[in-house]
Amino acid sequence: MGPDYLFTECVEAQQAFRIQPKNITVRAGGKVVLRCEVLRPSGTVQWVKEGLVLGPERRLPGFPRYSMVGDPNRGQYHLQIENAKLEDDGPYECQVGQSDSSRAIISHTVWINVQIPPSKLYFELETPEPWVAGMSYTVTCITPDSSSTPSQVSTHPNAFLSLFLSPLSFCHLLCFWCFISLPSLSPSLFHTPSSLSSSPNMLLHLSLFLSPSVPPQPPVIQGLNSKDMVKRGTTLRLDCVSQGGNPLATLHWTKNGEVLSTSWQVDTDLQKASSHLSLHVEPQDNQAELRCESVNYVSPGPLFDSRKITVLCESPTGEEVTLSCYTSSSNPPVQIRWWLGFKELNNYTVTVSEGNHGGKTTMSNLTHFVSREENGLPLTCEAFNMGTRFSKSQYSNLVVFYPPQKVWLDTPPPKVPLRSGITVRLICFSSGGSPKGNLTWYKVCTCVKILYQTMPFDKGVSKELVRILEPSDNMATYRCDATNKAEKILSASVNLMVQFPPMRVIIIAQQKELHRGQNLSLECLSGISNPEVNISWSLGPTRLKGVDQAPVAASFGGVLVRSTLSHPLSSQHHGQRVTCQAYSSLLSEGVNTFYKLNVLYPPEFSPDQPKNIQVVEDEAALLPLLVSGNPDDISCKWLFHKEELHKERDPRYHFIENTAFEVWNVTRRDSGVYIVVCTNEVGSENTTITLDVQCKSDPLPLNLVFQGETADLLCVADANPIVEDGMFSWKWLGDGEMEEIGEQSQDEATGLLTIQGASRAHAGRYQCTADNNIAPPASTDVLLVVHFRPELHKGAQWNKVASRGDGTGTAEVVCQGEGIPRIDFSWTKNGVPMDFTDPRYQEKTVRKGLLHTSTITVVNVSAALDYAVFTCTARNSLGEDTLDIQLLSTNHPDPPSEFRVVGFSHASVTLQWIPGFDGGLVQRFRVRYHWTGSVSFLYIDVFPPTANIFTVTGLFPATTYTFSVNALNSLGESSYADNNTVLTVTTEGQFRAGSQNDLCTVILAVVGGALLLALNWLSFLGLRWKKKQGQTGK
Repeated sequence: MGPDYLFTECVEAQQAFRIQPKNITVRAGGKVVLRCEVLRPSGTVQWVKEGLVLGPERRLPGFPRYSMVGDPNRGQYHLQIENAKLEDDGPYECQVGQSDSSRAIISHTVWINVQIPPSKLYFELETPEPWVAGMSYTVTCITPDSSSTPSQVSTHPNAFLSLFLSPLSFCHLLCFWCFISLPSLSPSLFHTPSSLSSSPNMLLHLSLFLSPSVPPQPPVIQGLNSKDMVKRGTTLRLDCVSQGGNPLATLHWTKNGEVLSTSWQVDTDLQKASSHLSLHVEPQDNQAELRCESVNYVSPGPLFDSRKITVLCESPTGEEVTLSCYTSSSNPPVQIRWWLGFKELNNYTVTVSEGNHGGKTTMSNLTHFVSREENGLPLTCEAFNMGTRFSKSQYSNLVVFYPPQKVWLDTPPPKVPLRSGITVRLICFSSGGSPKGNLTWYKVCTCVKILYQTMPFDKGVSKELVRILEPSDNMATYRCDATNKAEKILSASVNLMVQFPPMRVIIIAQQKELHRGQNLSLECLSGISNPEVNISWSLGPTRLKGVDQAPVAASFGGVLVRSTLSHPLSSQHHGQRVTCQAYSSLLSEGVNTFYKLNVLYPPEFSPDQPKNIQVVEDEAALLPLLVSGNPDDISCKWLFHKEELHKERDPRYHFIENTAFEVWNVTRRDSGVYIVVCTNEVGSENTTITLDVQCKSDPLPLNLVFQGETADLLCVADANPIVEDGMFSWKWLGDGEMEEIGEQSQDEATGLLTIQGASRAHAGRYQCTADNNIAPPASTDVLLVVHFRPELHKGAQWNKVASRGDGTGTAEVVCQGEGIPRIDFSWTKNGVPMDFTDPRYQEKTVRKGLLHTSTITVVNVSAALDYAVFTCTARNSLGEDTLDIQLLSTNHPDPPSEFRVVGFSHASVTLQWIPGFDGGLVQRFRVRYHWTGSVSFLYIDVFPPTANIFTVTGLFPATTYTFSVNALNSLGESSYADNNTVLTVTTEGQFRAGSQNDLCTVILAVVGGALLLALNWLSFLGLRWKKKQGQTGK
């Protein structure tokens, strides 16, 4: 029976579906899972297929491909079917049966649809001849053996596709895909190649590739500006690109009809042809037409793109330039004149040389010193033939370069703090210059890309930089450079002050594993921030105090802040989150992260773990187990009368994993204390559960005896045959261990157990078993009661009681003892019998078995009236016992006593002590130790705080240590145990435990102790002798 049984018994709530199954379509041979999750399951969960119940087992019998998967602790009962077949096609239901606390529930009916794809496809073409652009063709996709009608075929098993090839189509490769998919899996008829390769719905597909011939696209010339203007003396680099075509186009360049280049390149991946042209620009190229043509063998005619270029004659201001103007052959030779605007230029030389057809050619070389005022004026060369009276002129505008005159910025003030994340606008202005300045923004030394264009105005230009501020902008230099073709740079810059919070915060754990009782060590590092942030820690809703470290300067003018945290761990911290927050109070913004604790701890039993279970005889007894641990892989074993319980020992035993132990048909012999020991990788822990079997009145045979007398227990068997020897055996059923229960003997059919000098330890139940080798053996129980005088519990924690004496507190004075027959209590206060008619004093006596407890409750404790000695007297017919209990003020604890070494190894020492009076407050203990060569004492707090046995670990091998222990509470601490006694222990050698050196150490310790004892004894005798001599002399 799983752990869900215990949960249902406790919750008593209606079961319901958290997740119900859904319809699923699966391809034959695949795996399918029908999900079913039940909330608070208490009934039997099983699946039903077409009315057939599959059963509640995880591996369903008769269905080897079927199984129930999931975590039953979470109510998961998913049905998994592997290697799906057509026989799995059908309806399914998830059913949960009725239980004592809930009605039955049934899920929706869902269907599994198993699809079987066709086996093959093939194409049929209308003609085997190559395809020609401008013709129509039909392609047929045939599916001869499809077991299910495909989605693209309605009444015929074949699919047809007709198409017309446009002569202007740009594709050189036609791709056809034929695929088969079921209607429930594919909503569309045709797929693209990318969707086909990744579509899980496609069951079968076939592809066909054809390559028809198509003409290319018209070419495009790239590399010229929008005005087709170039400077003389430069090299013009142009590209001609033609896309598409099958085959790809051939390209060539012409200038004014003259072929310049017939080379080109093709890129089959990008489906384009390209040709590159490099042309050195001369003045005579002004207004020349550049043309690029593309063609392939199916093109109806050449395709082209042409551009007419304008050549600029440019000069920087203040420079001397030389210009030439020449004519073709003429007769008589012409005269050449130069004009700049309306001004004639005369600083030139003329050269006349022989030309064609008996004519003369004339060349004029002009030398001119340019200035910025001449910028834009037309420069004209005029040729005049005196014989023919014919003139012709050629002109070009004179461009004079000079740099911008001024650059300035419009930005936020440099020393005003700005917040990261806001948008700022930085505007750069430039005035003057020819041409107007070209503005470029730089951040530090890196050019900043700007989407906005330069905006011109009357005398200059401006350029705006829009930035969303980020941490790297803090104290960064933004510079605007203004330049033009005069090649002189003017700049203006600004530095911004940006405040920003940390972008992230991280937590670094110092330990790889966390254990209960350890101190958690974490370090929190904040990202770069400006200004400095404050780091805070929290564990759930609890604020923790960390240790802030000195901030460290970082990039962007920010700082790095870190803080460390140390905190003791308990099992309750497992799974909780430690949060670190870096917060800037100036910016009112912060960032945080968390570290989830994975605390390893041995099994722990819940405070709600039942200690006593009552059940009526012959019913089922359920002993619940509320235990947790990390790791949660916990194994538990149950002990009864010091014997481990197993299913094989008694078929009535049922172990419900680690949640409960159940005994069916419980009998009175099952009454007693059960010990459960739970273990995981970290450690183990145990607890006890007392089972009280209530049964009809059937008294046990009772034997009464006084302490110290001889007890005889008789057991008579009605059996045949009688085995003369060994037929009777006796067993002690009480708690604890008893090495020798008594002398066992037999007289024919009577077994006798004789206990000499019976004591309190012998009292309890005994079991007599008679076995004459005829199964089954018979058993009976007998109860031995030993009478003894009262014995009160005494010790440090019983002799004192502390409470505040300000009239507001309450104190309980407890007197507890054991005795048979019944104990009666009487009380005195400072020797005077107490009057319990006073409402400030209330007495209550509780008896449980042989344990008797009397408690006096003092209300509104007064230091003047109640700080006294309370004497408790316990009496019965055999005697009495007394105990003095002092009521005093709360104070620091008393020192522990009987401090001793329990064991040691090469790296650890185990210590034990008896706690003293706690001073009326919760006390804890601290161990102090020291070794030779250490600078000072080391201290370690005992965990758990109230434990009286503790192991000090991490010690050095073969090293002598001294140990002390004391107690602490909120009011102070005690002195060290046993009048500041120091225990000296030498740890074992790491590899030679028990060597001769250890033996020598023991011998030296014994000899030294003997010598100290002898010296003390001699000192005592000497003092007595001196005292005697003094008396004699007097």
